[in-house]
Parts: sequence; structure tokens; C-alpha cells
Amino acid sequence: MDVNATLFFAWPLTGADGLRDELLAAYGDESRGYHDRVHLAEVCERLDELALGGASYDVEPVWLAAWFHDAVYDGQPGAEERSAAWAEAALAEVGVAAPVVAEVARLVRLTETHRPADQDLNGCALCDADLAVLASEPERYASYVAAVRAEYAHLSDAEFRAGRAAVMDDLLAKPTLFHTSYGRERWEAAARRNLAAER
Repeated sequence: MDVNATLFFAWPLTGADGLRDELLAAYGDESRGYHDRVHLAEVCERLDELALGGASYDVEPVWLAAWFHDAVYDGQPGAEERSAAWAEAALAEVGVAAPVVAEVARLVRLTETHRPADQDLNGCALCDADLAVLASEPERYASYVAAVRAEYAHLSDAEFRAGRAAVMDDLLAKPTLFHTSYGRERWEAAARRNLAAER
């Protein structure tokens, strides 16, 4: 995957290249492990895949939310809220319509729990694209887990294991990990296998 080509193609706003570059710089921060440009590109590719697989969603807010969902990521609580606040301020500044800005911010906040309502087509698509890495082949899954661990280098191994176990238990407690028909059909079984093996 050519990450830069994917991301330049995926940027949904015309005439706001400065904002795109700010976001690319944030995702390119060397302190990031998993939540980097590769993750952003993979989320964008999964949104494309979902659309091709029949998932319906509003393209502009969902793609903008994909770009902003991990705009702030520092291993500290409240990153989704800070990312949403950045989206609200920055998108208003470049002239994005207020209803779209509000939807983007809502979607970014939703990625804290990944629990959209069944009728929330935008939320279902974004959450599925964000969690699709869980269904990766074993080698990619292992590199994902290692990259997440690197982002929490400030925690001891015991602290990280406890926190990671809580995240996995929360995910496995969901009736389904994925909320679109495509995600459930293509990703659910593999993701549950990977999580169970890690647990």
C-alpha cells in the first residue's frame, strides 16, 4: 500500500490542503505506534471496501471523521474528545457547513466506544472501518498489537496487560464486533479468533 498516495486521494475537502497537511503531520508524529498514517490509510481503504460491499453512509462527514478520529492520540484519556474539538474548530474555520461539522464531531466521539445504534449508518461504517484491523492476517495482527504496546511505553507490562485485557473484554462482550452486514460477514469470525488468541 502506498500510504501517501492513498491519503492524498482520500482527502475529502477541496481547497483545504493546509488542514490536510496538519492532520498528516499529526498522524506522522514519531511518537505514534499504531495510530499513524498507515492506520489512517487502512481506515480509508476499509471505507471504500464497505461502500463497494453495499454499506450506505454519507461520504463527506464519514470520511472527514475518519481523518479526525485519531487526530489527537497520546495514550492519555480524552483523545477522542480532543480530536472532536479539533474537528469542530478546524472544519468551521475552512467553511464546512455546520450540520456536517456536528456530524463529524459526533462520529469522532463515537469511536471511543464503537457502539453505534443499528440505524446509525454513518457510525456503523466508521466504527467497522476503524476496527477492521482486528480481522487481519496473524502477522499484521501481531504488528498491530506491538505498535499499540509501543504507544503505551509509559506503562509497565502489568499495567498494559490489564488495560489491554479490559479493552478486549469490552470488545468481546459486544453482540457483534461489526455493525454493517459486510463487516459481520467478512471480518467478524477472524476478528474474534484474533482477540481470543491474544486474550
